Amino acid sequence: HLPCIWVSPKEKNTFIPMEVCDIVAGQRCMRKLTDNETRNMIRATAKKPPIRKQGTDEQVRKMQYPADPYLKQFGFEVDTSMVQIKGKVIQPPKLGYSNNQSVQAQGGVWDNRGKQFFRATNVKNWAMLMFPPQNQCQSQDVKAFCDVMIKVGRDNGMQISQPCYVKYLRENEIQSVCEEIKAKAGGNPIDLVYCILPRNSSSCYPKIKHVFENQNAISTQCMEMRNLKPPKPQTIGNILQKINTKIGGVNNIAADMIQIPIFSKPCIVMGADNAHPAQGEGSRPSISALVGSMDKFACRYATQIGIQKTDGKKVHSPVIESMGAMAKNMLIKFYQSVRTKPQRIIMYRDGISEGQFYHVMMYEVDAIKKACAELEKGYAPAITYVVCQKRHHTRLFVQNPRDGDRSGNVPAGTVVDQGVTSTTDFDFYLNSHQGIQGTNKPAKYHVLVDENKFPADMIYKLTYHLCHVYARCTRSVSIPAPTYYAHLATDRARAHLTNAKYSGCFDSSDGASSVGTGGGRPRQGMGPTVEDILKDISPSEITKNKMYWI
Repeated sequence: HLPCIWVSPKEKNTFIPMEVCDIVAGQRCMRKLTDNETRNMIRATAKKPPIRKQGTDEQVRKMQYPADPYLKQFGFEVDTSMVQIKGKVIQPPKLGYSNNQSVQAQGGVWDNRGKQFFRATNVKNWAMLMFPPQNQCQSQDVKAFCDVMIKVGRDNGMQISQPCYVKYLRENEIQSVCEEIKAKAGGNPIDLVYCILPRNSSSCYPKIKHVFENQNAISTQCMEMRNLKPPKPQTIGNILQKINTKIGGVNNIAADMIQIPIFSKPCIVMGADNAHPAQGEGSRPSISALVGSMDKFACRYATQIGIQKTDGKKVHSPVIESMGAMAKNMLIKFYQSVRTKPQRIIMYRDGISEGQFYHVMMYEVDAIKKACAELEKGYAPAITYVVCQKRHHTRLFVQNPRDGDRSGNVPAGTVVDQGVTSTTDFDFYLNSHQGIQGTNKPAKYHVLVDENKFPADMIYKLTYHLCHVYARCTRSVSIPAPTYYAHLATDRARAHLTNAKYSGCFDSSDGASSVGTGGGRPRQGMGPTVEDILKDISPSEITKNKMYWI
């Protein structure tokens, strides 16, 4: 009476009744973890640096390498103590705010209290939508929240009016309410739609983003109901950092960064990522994103989205196949924004492993050069192409606990470029953020192409300073902001795909077996083209010029 299980290989169409099957305990989970599972996993595995170092040393001692007869036969000797290397700490930048105010970052954090956003925006026409029932999300609590947000916004330099439209609604009313909001605005542009969501509303969020952002070019901000009452100025201040960035503002700049000689000529900083379907998402397409700076401070970014179908393959192409077209559009947007052509292109690329470096670099750098040549004959800006990696097993520990930060990690700004790096290639480790819990994982950078011939220290400094312009918080982050933004853009595109009209054309299973009609291939007779999918999930040109994914 239950559905049958479709057993791999799926080409043989082998089905087994579920009633006669048993699940073997202790198997590795091959699907994407839920948010709660991920949270619990991090709590269980996060260990302070001294504890992690002690555990690692203990495991090495248990291996008894000096007594291993096989190692002795081959003449191998293993040092059982960790290698000691020298590092250096880069001076953090000053963060610039409005009215020539600035604050010095210390250890990867800074305090923006008493400062106004570098470029604050105004929120005049906006709507407040409440998805929880009215008995859980009461109108007086919503009014109190809006009043505090207006006050906190004023402290940050933003002028926020009372919402022009307030309504309780259900998930199936999103489309109709969008039309009502536009009618209420009377033809005036809608600055923001603020949505209060029930806890764990996984289906509501992507629908909101798809309807308002993709279909109507309206910025949105979602918040769980648990943050509504009582309204906390600190929480609202963090939310306003996102809102100000989404609708065209700049929270702060790294004032020292523009003094780096790299910016002596017009320069565009790009970030790129290629996100493949997760385990269990079957034949969904890979989604790539390219973001590029649109101002001299490298704080405002535009976005280009690309799609490449997988056809159920388990090995996905690491190359961004549409890099040429996306880079060409990005260079055009840069010229439209700053009225000059960039003479330098700096690319921070995420999402590739060392075995893929040469192939990806050759394809994508060549695509960028061809895009430049298509724009103007003889136009050939110098390119610096840097790969950013977080999937490695290297950890850095301070030799003297007094040299660490308050969590025991190496201080923010620590660079290691010897001892554990390549003797032939240009690579380095940079720990750019302060530890909060557990042991920090430094990002590893590989400079694959450097036509600009920048000194190593200049690239270290630029990379570290870019970690301070991430718009969501007053902390430096673990990878440069453009790389982080490209990752956020691919995540948002995946959310759009969930509610796109072609989302039902892809199988949801990619594992060894599935229930019912799963599988790793596009469903017969329903496979859309890449162009169809891209048109369906790409935001409008207006939205592409905004940092809508922040």
